[in-house]
Amino acid sequence: MKKVLLVTASLIALGAAAPALAADLAARPYTKAPPMIAALYDWSGFYIGANGGWGSSRNCWDFLPVAGGVAPEGCHDSSGGTIGVQVGYRWQAGTWVFGLEAQGNWADFKGSNTSLAFPGLVNTSKIDAFGLFTGQVGYAANNVLFYVKGGAAVTADTYRINTVGGALAATSNDDTRWGGVVGVGLEYGFAPNWSVGIEYDHMFMQDRTYTFTNPAGGFAGRDRIRQDVDLVTARLNYKFGGPGVARY
Repeated sequence: MKKVLLVTASLIALGAAAPALAADLAARPYTKAPPMIAALYDWSGFYIGANGGWGSSRNCWDFLPVAGGVAPEGCHDSSGGTIGVQVGYRWQAGTWVFGLEAQGNWADFKGSNTSLAFPGLVNTSKIDAFGLFTGQVGYAANNVLFYVKGGAAVTADTYRINTVGGALAATSNDDTRWGGVVGVGLEYGFAPNWSVGIEYDHMFMQDRTYTFTNPAGGFAGRDRIRQDVDLVTARLNYKFGGPGVARY
């Protein structure tokens, strides 16, 4: 019986001392949860896409008489729609993005004006297609990319001279004209491999002199034609490769 009472008394004393011992123990140190992983949009890689929009070509004609001199015939805007594709490669170094791109577009830019030198004739210009071969330098704020571009441009042109009644008076050979282009664009990555953007380009096309022939094949005259082109296009790109780079 004495042993039972001794054990019971010991348990009671131990239970009374336990809260005090627990209070003397050091508090458990706080451990901060690891930060979440943020994914950076990666602009590096090959891409392919489509574009469409509007363009306008400024065309100024000067008649060149055989005897010499210049007879200005006036200017007109050749405007219309365009649609095409682009393919390129970009590589990213920090927030800077560098790239190369080739673009080919079908176009329907056409316009005309009555000749100032020959009021009975109408000069008509048309761009059927164009291509751009450019380098890019851009600044990326995660999935938003602002860039400038520049390089070479080529257009497929058609020039015709009609009477004011609409009959064909003279034509030149269809021409491929080379020049330069500068542009600026803004692109937004809305999904891991997809981006949309808008771009403005200005094409500086060199002056060219064309020989015109009448419908019978005879010589009709020569004109020097100056040309510049403005383009505004919306773009959709798909980039091959991983969606992004993870960081803590």
